[in-house]
Amino acid sequence: MTNTTNSRITVTAALPYANGPLHIGHIAGAYLPADIYVRYQRQQQRDIIFMGGSDEHGAAIMLRAKKEGISPQEIIDKYHELNKETFERFGISFDMYHRTSEPIHHQTSQDFFTRLYEKGEFTEQESEQYYDEEFQQFLADRYITGTCPVCGHPEAYGDQCENCGSSLSPTDLINPKSTLSGKTPILKPTKHWYLPLDKYQPWLEEWLLKGKKGIWKPNVYGQCSSWLKAGLQPRAMTRDLDWGVDVPLPNTEGKKLYVWLDAPIGYISATKQWAQDNGKDWELYWKQQPNEADNARLIHFIGKDNIVFHCIIFPAILHTHSEYILPENVPANEFLNLEGRKLSTSRNWAVWLHEYLDELPNKQDELRYALCSIMPETKDSEFTWKDYQAKNNNELVAIFGNFVNRTLVLTQKYFDGLVPTRHDLHPMDEEALQKLQEIPAKVASAVESFNFREALAYMIDLARTGNKYLADTEPWKVIKQDQARVETILNISLQITANLSIISAPFLPFTSQKLQAMLNFQSTDWRDAGRDDLLPARHTLEKPALLFQKIEDDWVDQQVAKLHQDDTTTEEEPTTNLAPMKEEITYEDFVKLDMRVATILTAEKAKKSKKLLKLTLDTGLDQRTVLSGIAQHYEPEDIVGKQVCVLVNLAPRKMMGIESQGMILMAEDADGALVFMQPENSVSNGSGIS
Repeated sequence: MTNTTNSRITVTAALPYANGPLHIGHIAGAYLPADIYVRYQRQQQRDIIFMGGSDEHGAAIMLRAKKEGISPQEIIDKYHELNKETFERFGISFDMYHRTSEPIHHQTSQDFFTRLYEKGEFTEQESEQYYDEEFQQFLADRYITGTCPVCGHPEAYGDQCENCGSSLSPTDLINPKSTLSGKTPILKPTKHWYLPLDKYQPWLEEWLLKGKKGIWKPNVYGQCSSWLKAGLQPRAMTRDLDWGVDVPLPNTEGKKLYVWLDAPIGYISATKQWAQDNGKDWELYWKQQPNEADNARLIHFIGKDNIVFHCIIFPAILHTHSEYILPENVPANEFLNLEGRKLSTSRNWAVWLHEYLDELPNKQDELRYALCSIMPETKDSEFTWKDYQAKNNNELVAIFGNFVNRTLVLTQKYFDGLVPTRHDLHPMDEEALQKLQEIPAKVASAVESFNFREALAYMIDLARTGNKYLADTEPWKVIKQDQARVETILNISLQITANLSIISAPFLPFTSQKLQAMLNFQSTDWRDAGRDDLLPARHTLEKPALLFQKIEDDWVDQQVAKLHQDDTTTEEEPTTNLAPMKEEITYEDFVKLDMRVATILTAEKAKKSKKLLKLTLDTGLDQRTVLSGIAQHYEPEDIVGKQVCVLVNLAPRKMMGIESQGMILMAEDADGALVFMQPENSVSNGSGIS
C-alpha cells in the first residue's frame, strides 16, 4: 500500500503514440486505473496532478505517415486531437494532456541529455546497424522485420515480437528485411551515445529489488527481477532518424534522441506547461526537496510492455541526473484480450473508443464499469460484448440502478420528494448502517493498493446492501400500517444513495453527477463517505430518472457482427494467436531439411543477451554450438541432459559474436511458453526425424 499522507502526488499515464486511435485495451491497461486513482485522491483533498499527452516521435509515427502518404506532422496533429478529445469524452481527467512535439518538451529533453553528457555518463560507441541501400537510410528498430529467434514468428519487429512479446534487437532477427524497400539491409557503421545501464545495475538492485519487494505488484517486480538477473547492457540513447528531438551536440545532423529517452521526459515537460498555465511551481512535483518528507510521490500507470522503460531505464536516468524524485510505484497492468483473441490494431480486431462514444455518447460509465471489473491487474483478461451486457444488466441496472430508482420513486410517492425523518432503529436498520460505515474504508484501502477490481466490488456491494435492505423491509407493504417505520427505512435508503454518489465517483463519474443532481446534493469530499446524515430531514429531492438502461441481445449481436465485419484478418490467416502458415514448399524442399535428435551437453547464458542460451549439443555426428532464444523460459542447469530435436544442416549464423550451427525445434503453447519438441523415449543421438 502507498503512503497516504497529504504530500503532493504526481501521477502519469503512458503517453500513447499519436499514430492511431485509442482502443479499450489502452484504456484498461493504463488510463482507467490512473483516472480512478486520481479522482479518488482528489476526493481525499490531496495535492495531486495527472499528467499525460501524445508521444509524437519515433519510427512508429514515420511508419504511419508513410502508410497514409502524409507527413509525420499531419499524422501527429490528426491523432493527437482525436485522442485528446476521446479521453475527455470518456472522462479521463488529465490536468494536462500535452505533446512531445512542443518546443518546451524538446528543450527539456535536450537539457536532460546535455546534463548527462556533461557529467560524462554517456559512452560513445561506433557499431554496425542495419542500413537500407536503396533508401540510403539507417533503419530504426521498427523499420526492420524478420523471424523472431524466440518463437519463430515471421513478422517480428527489430525491437519486439508482437506474437510472443519478447524484447529484441534488430541483429537478433533471422532473415531481416527493411520495411522501406522490402530488401535485406546491410550492416553499416554509425556512432551513437549509450547509457551504461550495467554501471547502474548495483544501484538498481538495491533500490528496486530490495526496496520494492512486496510493495510493487508481482508481475512488475518479477519482470524487473528477470531483467536484472539477466544482466543489464548499455543502451543507445540516440538514433539515426529524420523525425524527433535533435541531439544537442555539434556535428550530429540526422541524429535524434531515442524515443524512450524523450517520451518519459514528456511527463516533466507536461508538468512544466501545466505550471506555466496555472501559476504553479513544477519543481515541487518532480524535484527533490531540502526536506525529503516534502518530496512528491511519483506513480506511473502503464501497460506491461512499458515496464522496463519505467522501472529500469527512466529511474536510472532520473537517478543519474541526481535532482529528481524516483517512482514510488509503477502499477502496470497486463493485456486485455477481445472475444477470444489478442487485440490487434493492424488487423482492426479492436473496440475503438471514439467509435463506441460516437454510437453511445451517454454510456461512458457502462464501459468504465465493465473494463474496471475485468481490469488485467496481474494477468491478461478478456472483454466480450456478452460480459459487457451481463455487467450492465445484472449489476448496474438490477443492483445499482434498481436500488436508487426504488428509493427515489418511493420517496416521491409517499413523501412528495422530501427526505423523511428517521425514528427508532430496528436491528435491520443498524445492520445496514453498519455496512454503510464500513464500505468506504474498504474501497479506499483497495484503491490505495491499486486493487481497482476489488474496490469496484466493494462499491457495488453498497448498492447490493441497499437493495437487500429494501427487499427485507418492504416499505411498500409497511406503509399501510406504519408510516413512521417507512420514514426510517427511506431515510436510511437515501443516506445509502447519497453515499453511493460519493463512492462511485472515481469509477462512474457521469453517474455520480446525475445521482447528485437528483438528490439535490453535492459532495466531492471522501471524508463525507460513511456518514448517515448527508441528507437532512425535509431536504427536497429532484424528480427521479433511470440511471441505466438494459442492453438487449440484438444490440450485442450487432456489436459482435461489426467486430468480425471490420476484422481484416484474411481467410488464410488464423483467428488464434498462432503465427500464420509460411509459404508452401514442395516435398523436395522438405527432404532437404536434416532434422535429428541431439542431447544438450552444456548450457549457459549468452553474454550480452537476455534471450539467448548457448548450448553444446551432441548430434551423433559431432558436438556443436547452437544459440537458442529460450533464456526467458528455461534455466541453463534445468535443460542439461535433455534430448531435443535440432535442424543440423542450417547454414551457420553469427549472433552476439557467437556462431550458431543449427536450430532447436520448439513449440509454443497457448500461454506463449516455449516447449521442447523431444522424442517420447530416449533414442540414439543423430537419429533422424521424418
